[in-house]
Amino acid sequence: MSDAASELDPEDKKIITLARSARARNGVPEGAAVRDETGRTYVAGTVALESLRLSALQTAVAMAVASGAKSLEAAAVVTAAEAPAEADVAAVRDLGGAGTPVLLAGPDGVLRTTATA
Repeated sequence: MSDAASELDPEDKKIITLARSARARNGVPEGAAVRDETGRTYVAGTVALESLRLSALQTAVAMAVASGAKSLEAAAVVTAAEAPAEADVAAVRDLGGAGTPVLLAGPDGVLRTTATA
């Protein structure tokens, strides 16, 4: 693991691991996890139906909202992309507020960057 990854809070490492697992288990391009204000986590993969397309992070945020979450403490996405999509950051900001960290890790689970919603 990189130095940045070894300095991560254990709860942040956990949501990266959950996101990576969702990606691998479902064979989708992205996996994501978010942690709400009570510490509950919501894990999702990319949704690619004919009538509905959501990124993994949008899906995880939607699951949190549907379950009654009032805010987010952190979000993680595991993807081959170099940066989180603006729509993903916006979804996290909508629920978590400005300043919510969005952790982006590669398919290997190594943290690449942390964006701020």
